[in-house]
Amino acid sequence: MTSPSVVSALTIAGSDSGGGAGIQADLKTFAAHRVHGLSAIAALTAQHTRGVTAVNVPPMDFLRAQLDACFDDFDIRAVKLGMLATAEVIGVVADALHTHRPAAVIVDPVMVATSGAKLLEDSALQAMRSHLLPLAHVVTPNLPEAELLLGRAIADATAMRQAARDLLALGARAVFLKGGHLPGDADVVNLYCDEDGLAETSHPRLPLEAHGTGCTLASAIAARRAQGMPMKDACLAASDYVHAALRGGYRPGRSDILVLDHVGAAPRA
Repeated sequence: MTSPSVVSALTIAGSDSGGGAGIQADLKTFAAHRVHGLSAIAALTAQHTRGVTAVNVPPMDFLRAQLDACFDDFDIRAVKLGMLATAEVIGVVADALHTHRPAAVIVDPVMVATSGAKLLEDSALQAMRSHLLPLAHVVTPNLPEAELLLGRAIADATAMRQAARDLLALGARAVFLKGGHLPGDADVVNLYCDEDGLAETSHPRLPLEAHGTGCTLASAIAARRAQGMPMKDACLAASDYVHAALRGGYRPGRSDILVLDHVGAAPRA
């Protein structure tokens, strides 16, 4: 048997029928970074730019079959985890990661959609803390997600820095905490935290609402790691990619929510 000639990244997440987030955004991001994209669908959503109308979770044996099929044939250099809606799904994914031991695991702890729809069962929150965070090479929460993981409010930049350190203590090797939900018109500041300390990156706050930014950020990190970039550099580069994709965003639906421009933001060869 021949060896794969191209590296791959795998997304384990939910499918967005509206094409702006989830598996669809992940695969667009992988393609923009010239990484072969694989997917294991952990949930099906009926979704558009105005909200989520239904969620269906596939049978667990089928989810595991998707995962094993991907690892059996491809040179998977990074795995991105997105919407894992139940404790049972988290258990199956965690077991597969223990079995296959990918070199990089990027955990986007998806809990609430941009529309406000809840995407995580209550019982899954503790499963995420105990089963996924210890496997994460980086976890990429926004502030509301970080508040749920830590069980407290994060009201300002000082609290955000402490939150990044406390999230690291939950078991992930690194944290990339997104600050877009802090109030005010100041630049959006994201914090990278690992055992070596804190680093930050900032971009001008754009006057718009967008769909799929968290999915895109985590999958851009995965793509960069699959190409061999160090984690800190991958996170900072992914933040630049999302900002560029936001600036080129467009409105395919009947709401004011933008979808990211992955083609226009694609890194130069």
